[in-house]
Amino acid sequence: MTRVSLRTAFAVSFAAMAVAVTVLVGYLGYDAAARLVRVDEQHVFAEVVDDLRREVTQRPLTVQEYSSDTDHDGPRDELTRLFRSDVQVLGPSGRIADPGSPVLPVSAADRAAAQQDTAGGTVRNQARIDDDHYRVATVSLGDGRGAVQVAQQLSDTEDLLRNLQEHTVLLASVVVLGAGAVGWWLARRITGRLVRLTGVAEGVARTGRLDVEVPVRGQDEVGRLGRAFDDMLGRLATAEDDQKRLVQDAGHELRTPLTSLRTNVSLLRRLEELAPRVRAELIDDMAEETRELSDLVNELVELAAGARDAEEPVEVPLGDIVAKVADRVGHRTGREIVVRADAGAVVRGRPTALQRAVSNLLENAVKFDTVGSKSIEAEASGLQVAVRDRGPGIPDAALPRIFDRFYRAPDVRSLPGSGLGLAIVRDVAQSHGGTAFARNRPGGGAEVGFTIAPATSGESASLPPAGDRRQGRAPARTTRR
Repeated sequence: MTRVSLRTAFAVSFAAMAVAVTVLVGYLGYDAAARLVRVDEQHVFAEVVDDLRREVTQRPLTVQEYSSDTDHDGPRDELTRLFRSDVQVLGPSGRIADPGSPVLPVSAADRAAAQQDTAGGTVRNQARIDDDHYRVATVSLGDGRGAVQVAQQLSDTEDLLRNLQEHTVLLASVVVLGAGAVGWWLARRITGRLVRLTGVAEGVARTGRLDVEVPVRGQDEVGRLGRAFDDMLGRLATAEDDQKRLVQDAGHELRTPLTSLRTNVSLLRRLEELAPRVRAELIDDMAEETRELSDLVNELVELAAGARDAEEPVEVPLGDIVAKVADRVGHRTGREIVVRADAGAVVRGRPTALQRAVSNLLENAVKFDTVGSKSIEAEASGLQVAVRDRGPGIPDAALPRIFDRFYRAPDVRSLPGSGLGLAIVRDVAQSHGGTAFARNRPGGGAEVGFTIAPATSGESASLPPAGDRRQGRAPARTTRR
């Protein structure tokens, strides 16, 4: 099947529409003009015949009075002056007394009219003389005195209408050709940007390159399409860069525990030569490296696959999530965690993702607050979760980057961790329409947390509390081992 370009289809459609409109308008115009001309000619002829009938009935006229005369002042001359007609006079016997120019044919009905006694009797018919058509009326003079024939040539009217028809067809042809040319020009202007945009899309599909220039000129639909395509390529390029950076960073982070494990495995070859204390330390070190490697792989899988986005958002009490996670982390680490939460704060979100974000915040606080002389605070207030500790705080140079993937401040790189925990907190916050934040606390320590955007229209961001829980801030709860 032959492919037809949009430009050609647009031009042909424009020309076809112009043809249809032009033909319709031309036909209707010609038909109306032809009707008017024919009706007008017929009306004029009927008036001339009626005037002739009134004249012959009002006063008796003879054949000689309608015959040609030299002074051009008779009734016949009045007929020819008022109306371009052919006049012929018939005698009492119905024979031609004064022929017309051209000579009109005389039928039996015309001869009978010439012999009638009643003036004004009329016989109407049509005649063909040579190649011309005539409309003929024969009016009796009465008392058998003869009759007068008046003829109107129809060929002149038809020639005029035929000329009008030819001009209409010619004009319609010019309009059609002009419409086709204008349609082609218009199609070039309208589809030109689409053609260029299609070329860019085909180039991206062929080469896989996303750093291409996209034509985005104009404020119409094509311009909007170009801008949307440009934004899409930008997002794809960003996603591709993020993917490459994730792979590079993951390779870098995986190399350290794998190198340590490889070293420990080489030591296992001489396990019998090692002292019992060294053996225990080696096994503990391998277990720790394995656990850290497993955690890193799990976080990488979750971060790369975006599994949390597959979870359906539901209405959940934010305070309950924080309390549940704090209880679990407190039991595992033996640290005291004080929870403060609004009793009636219900948000719409993904429970598992929110639990993971809160867990990362608490584990991060436990890891850096190594002294443990003061409790860690976890607060759920409205649409915000904040975790506060009394650790060393965050260096000012590290504050803008602590939510970046795999970023770890130079002075804490000796501590265990993958550098992905706070990155996951930021992604969870962004997936809920909020942001992650971090700042140092007065008197030492840090405050790290995230916010959640209010529910959109039709989704409740704050619902009545369940059970007998009352609105307001719940008492602080302490979790300790």
